[in-house]
Amino acid sequence: MKIALLGYGKMGQIIERFALERGHEIVLKISIDNTEDLTTANLSKADVAIDFSAPAAALSNIHACFDANLPVVVGTTGWYGELQEVKNECLSRNNTLLYGSNFSIGVNLFFHISKVMAKLMNDYPAYEVQVEEIHHTQKLDSPSGTAMTLAEDIIEQMDRKSEWVNEEVGTPFDDVVKKNQLLIESHRIENVPGTHTVLYSSEVDEIELKHTAHNRSGFALGAVVAAEWLQNKQGFYNIADIFNFK
Repeated sequence: MKIALLGYGKMGQIIERFALERGHEIVLKISIDNTEDLTTANLSKADVAIDFSAPAAALSNIHACFDANLPVVVGTTGWYGELQEVKNECLSRNNTLLYGSNFSIGVNLFFHISKVMAKLMNDYPAYEVQVEEIHHTQKLDSPSGTAMTLAEDIIEQMDRKSEWVNEEVGTPFDDVVKKNQLLIESHRIENVPGTHTVLYSSEVDEIELKHTAHNRSGFALGAVVAAEWLQNKQGFYNIADIFNFK
């Protein structure tokens, strides 16, 4: 499989290592220093693109892949406000895209467990729920896409929650969290790859679900696995589609 890497920072370099170990070839690397190389001709040399760039670049990278009729795996978050428009364009142009807020296999298992837990806790209103996420200070978006996915999955399962609000710890937050709102607390700390916690708290006890990433390798390997899965497929997919959860 020939891969175009869109975003060649720390994540892009780890993705490259896993791709090479699995017998694939990197035919294009796009970083902030060579954006002029992001052309249809160069993208056409690849079988698939993997985007781990930045929120500001993700949309233009996606459109460039669509123009080249190149399937693209998008691990960048922070652009989901345009998700429906991108989906519509992808399907109307017969392109192929797979996106996800987190490509780690462990995190996707965590998503599933959290959804099951939220469905159970819907019957126990004495428990208040919130999400906490901790990431490195270089992370540009807040809350993390992973925290948003956790929150939206909980809201889908719980009648008493209808929206989430984000507090970035260390910045002013004067809002009063309403009963129908799910609080996401975002922390930015040096050298933290990513920690996510779902906390259910009542007057008598607490239940905590937690995932801690030790490094970025899980995200990178998951992205390569997703690119492999996407081969010979057409359409618009989410990372959850590659798992067989019941």
